[in-house]
Amino acid sequence: MHLTLIDSVDFSIIQFPATYNIPKSFHELKAFKSVTYTDDECSIIAPTDLIDTTNALAVDPGWFIIQITGVLDFSLVGILTQLANPLAENNISIFALSTYNTDYLLIKNKDKEQAIKVLSTCGHTFS
Repeated sequence: MHLTLIDSVDFSIIQFPATYNIPKSFHELKAFKSVTYTDDECSIIAPTDLIDTTNALAVDPGWFIIQITGVLDFSLVGILTQLANPLAENNISIFALSTYNTDYLLIKNKDKEQAIKVLSTCGHTFS
């Protein structure tokens, strides 16, 4: 697979209460961001320096993103497995995120070089 690095900024995974109201300014951010609400929480992925974490329940900074380049058809199977398994075999933890078009892996910055090496060895290419 061809993969794209989104690593120009540090990303955080942030947990807010389920009742958290996202500020209007958040929607204006011109950067990768994701919001997921469940009955228990609101999880946000955003550039570390661009979101106020005052009301956060937990903040975990220090992540970069690997995007699977292109649009993935819903009938494809095993896409994340091809990436997650070799990383797990090398003790590299991931936070996976899927959108309508494609999948993303968040990996700690401290594991960046090793993750790229592992995935490249498996035949994946990067841009």
